[in-house]
Amino acid sequence: QVQLVESGGGLVQAGGSLRLSCAASAASGNIFSINAMGWYRQGPGKRRELVAGIFSGGSTNYADSVKGRFTISRNNTKNTVYLQMNSLKPEDTAVYYCNADLRANWYDSVQTYWGQGTQVTVSS
Repeated sequence: QVQLVESGGGLVQAGGSLRLSCAASAASGNIFSINAMGWYRQGPGKRRELVAGIFSGGSTNYADSVKGRFTISRNNTKNTVYLQMNSLKPEDTAVYYCNADLRANWYDSVQTYWGQGTQVTVSS
């Protein structure tokens, strides 16, 4: 019923930049409310970890490893979250997943949804 569609991954050299986007949509055409959206990543042989999150009021949080390099932002009108990644390092190589805590309809409880993932590869 709800889909999160990511875009913007790819291959970049160390020091470069990428911008990820994730749009949330529902089969009904409307999403009642979105509490929080965020980005996680899972590198080769590693556990999935939180990269950055943004709440409905605009507050944000970041993993220590990306502070000062990554910026998360959100367009509430478009139900879209972005991740601007600058000064990329080889250790940022991972599959990046979009995440959203939302209510699809007014009668729904908050549920967590995940995107399909987008590969980010940073070469040295």
